[in-house]
Amino acid sequence: MSIEFLITSIIVILIPGTGAVYTIATGLTAGRKASIAAAFGCTISILPSLTAAVFGVAAILHTSALLFQVIKFCGVAYLLYLAYLTITERGSIAVDQKNNTPVSTRKIIYTGILINALNPKLSIFFLAFLPQFVDPQSSTWVFDTLTLGGMFMAMTFVVFVGYGTFASLIGTIALRSERFMRWFRRTTALAFASFGLKLAISESP
Repeated sequence: MSIEFLITSIIVILIPGTGAVYTIATGLTAGRKASIAAAFGCTISILPSLTAAVFGVAAILHTSALLFQVIKFCGVAYLLYLAYLTITERGSIAVDQKNNTPVSTRKIIYTGILINALNPKLSIFFLAFLPQFVDPQSSTWVFDTLTLGGMFMAMTFVVFVGYGTFASLIGTIALRSERFMRWFRRTTALAFASFGLKLAISESP
């Protein structure tokens, strides 16, 4: 495994995206344990895209504009839906406090999975990214690519857990401030809406 792969992966992972925003939101409002569940969901959601890239489904997305657009706008709709929930509920999308009942760990994980799974760009990213670090002539190309993808997932999980843990540390204090929570909900909703609009205007490769 090359140092170039590790450095490039860390840079890509550290750049805040929908998964990072969701994990931080969960840590702030629901605590460390819930943020780990969010990080797990966001990480697991990489697996279908990784598998698709390795076994060629991403190549189909790359050439089929219609399929790409269908998946893309499902992702756009879901991100805008998360933005709507965030701005209209008293809690956040991570812990919807209706009737003082926290959202289950399963639902937190499920939301994390959907956030990335509905982004076709992720499959195409792996299709373009991973082959740069694998010898195409190797008889173990598939295994080597999956290994790098597994390492990328592991690094993603560690970084996201770090994001969520830090957020949970300040969450107890932050939640006492209604002014902070109003700002937080608006900022988080704007972030999700922005990610959705960015995805909407992206063109199929």
